[in-house]
Amino acid sequence: MPKGGDCLTVGNKVHQTLASLRSAKADMEAFAMETQDKEAQQLYTNSAQQLEQILSDVNSRANYIEKQEPQYNTKKNNQRQ
Repeated sequence: MPKGGDCLTVGNKVHQTLASLRSAKADMEAFAMETQDKEAQQLYTNSAQQLEQILSDVNSRANYIEKQEPQYNTKKNNQRQ
């Protein structure tokens, strides 16, 4: 079993996931701008749009978790440290 500092809360894990999703979305947008291939541009643009929807859904879930379970509120926990 992990020691106290090694254990991530659900809130931390969700926020890490949000950061990863934002990074993937930014990559897709960059790929779309960098390629001259119209089909690839459309693929990357569509992927970025799908990631935006996923980001919205996961962010809503993070907000819900933080309201329901204050111990998972990473914003307040980070301010205490």
